[in-house]
Amino acid sequence: MQLYFIRHGQSINNANTRNPEYKENPDPHLTEIGFEQAEYLAKYLKEKQEITNDQAWNIQNQYGFGLTHIYTSLMERAPMTAAPTVRALGNIPFTAWVDIHEEGGIYAREKEEEHRGLPGKPRSFFEKNTPELKLPHDLDESGWWNRPFETEEERQPRADKVLAELLEKHGDKEGQPEERIAFISHGGFFVRLLSAMLKLPWRQGAHDMRSWFFINNCSISRFDIRKGSIMVSYINNTSHLPAALITG
Repeated sequence: MQLYFIRHGQSINNANTRNPEYKENPDPHLTEIGFEQAEYLAKYLKEKQEITNDQAWNIQNQYGFGLTHIYTSLMERAPMTAAPTVRALGNIPFTAWVDIHEEGGIYAREKEEEHRGLPGKPRSFFEKNTPELKLPHDLDESGWWNRPFETEEERQPRADKVLAELLEKHGDKEGQPEERIAFISHGGFFVRLLSAMLKLPWRQGAHDMRSWFFINNCSISRFDIRKGSIMVSYINNTSHLPAALITG
């Protein structure tokens, strides 16, 4: 199995990281730059979708991606990033995977009600904006989150669970072609999933320093998961984006 982790495009929260007057949005939408990044991503993946040489070593996808499945978080910025690629590629299963959401979930940011769980987008939002997306059967107009703030203690077990389910669904099986999976997800969850794959202690670095794996908006990271091994092929590839569209 090949896993391609793609971070969403620039959100309004990302764009205002250094703005002290900005109040964070619980479920931020893409900026104009974010939508532009998503279009560049779609163009690139369409051009590189076909595997042009299935005998050559293709570790940098120089001979194509051959994506077979696309999964997205239900935070607005993720499916809106994924949609142009899904439409460009056509006929590839596009499915919501609730548990690949960003850390914390959907929650209030105002001081007086900080960390209060919020609903998240309702079914009608996704049916209108991303009609190609296969939604959970139980998602209705009450929203997809409707839970308390996700605590620190809940986060790594969620990533561990996602990895186990990914291997069960798409791990290599005797006599079947290799599956190539794309996750459209989030920076914090990327570090959690990487920690799950490599059994890394959360944010622990040498000499009592704090570690982090930074990935840019609409970057691509690749993991090759074979029987008995996980290979980190590359992290944070942004070669498909113009320099002016590389954001964090």
